[in-house]
This record gives sequence, structure tokens and C-alpha cells, in this order.
Amino acid sequence: MGATLKLYGVEACVFDAYGTLFDVDSAARAAQDSLAEKWQPLAELWRAKQLQYTWLRGLAGHYADFWQVTGDALDFALSTLHLEDAELRARLMNLYLALEAYPEVPGTLRRLKADGMKLAVLSNGTPAMLAAATANAGVAGLFDAVLSVEEVKVYKPHPSVYGLACERLGMAPAHICFLSSNGWDAYSAKAFGFHVVWCNRFGQAPERIPETPDAQIATLAELPDMFLA
Repeated sequence: MGATLKLYGVEACVFDAYGTLFDVDSAARAAQDSLAEKWQPLAELWRAKQLQYTWLRGLAGHYADFWQVTGDALDFALSTLHLEDAELRARLMNLYLALEAYPEVPGTLRRLKADGMKLAVLSNGTPAMLAAATANAGVAGLFDAVLSVEEVKVYKPHPSVYGLACERLGMAPAHICFLSSNGWDAYSAKAFGFHVVWCNRFGQAPERIPETPDAQIATLAELPDMFLA
């Protein structure tokens, strides 16, 4: 997945957080001493249920913030894998506040920032969750805006979420490049009107929803060359 496409007229890069900047598996991975061989099944089920609950709550009109959704999803995963334990739950939730950034993230952001690109985060996460994650990764000071769905009380892929980036940055969608490792998010952001680069870290198959992202890359390290000479 070579980054051969050049995108013109882009003045801001807006990043999804979880799975794109931050490794959502790293919380369970850090608790392997307690989870043993179940750490990866837990990580996968926790993430899948977390996303399902955002979509189901959105459709039903039963909004709860992402911290609660994350905890509810963890409870489901722990119960399913017969791992119910209050101390383990508390440990995993605390680890979620300190997710590891993918290795290329700090350098990529600094390179884009140095060239004058505006940078923002647009995430399902709560402001507190995003503040903790960006601070832990040492990248908090690089962003011009950190945007949470808390402002609109509905989750991605609702168009009002993507609209937050246009409102806060004062830009039309055509001047914004959106980055996500989640295929459903990348496709939906393209349908909203952004330029979109899908950071397809795990070689996922194309989605069957509107509309196709402009390009795919394997890691965010490939991104700056799409804008910089």
C-alpha cells in the first residue's frame, strides 16, 4: 500500500484516536501477567463490543459517554471469558487511560506540524480520556484541537461528529484530510466530504459502504509524503 497519491489543498489533518494514534490492544497486553493467554481474546472482544455499543446506543438514542461504554464493553468481555474480578477490571480501565501510541505517531505528527499543517483529534473518547492518552504519548502539545463526541452527544459515524472538525478549525471539508485505521470510520468520513487516508494497519478488506477513501497506507509514517515535497 504505497502512498503514491498527492493530496492538494489540504490545510489540516484530523486523526481518529483509538486504533489510529493509540494501540487499543495495549491495555490488555500490559495485563498479561493476570490474563495469560486470554489477553488477546479479551482485547478483541472488548474492542468489538465497545464499538457495537456506540452504534447501538446511537441508533436507540441512549447516549452514554465513552468511558461508560468502554467499561460496559469490558464487563461483557470479562464475563464472557469468565474473568470477573473487580481489581482486574479497575486495572484494565486505568491502563486504557495510558494506551501506547503506535511507534511512528510522535515523529509523524512533529513532521506535519513543522511544515505548518494544522492537526486535530476527532474521537469518540471523552475529553478526559483524550487528555490522558495524548499526554501519556507526549503529543498533547502538537494538536490545534482535540475534539470529542461529547459536544454533540452522538457517536461516529454520525455526520454531526465529522462536522465538529469543520466548525472548530473553520475549514470546509475539502481542506481537511481525515485519518483513521477503522475502515467504517474512514469510509464514513469520505462520505461526509473529507479527503480521507485509511491507515489500514492490519490489511482489512474494503468496506461495502459509501464512500471509498482517497488512499490507503500501512502506517502513519507514510502520510507526510502525501503533502510534502
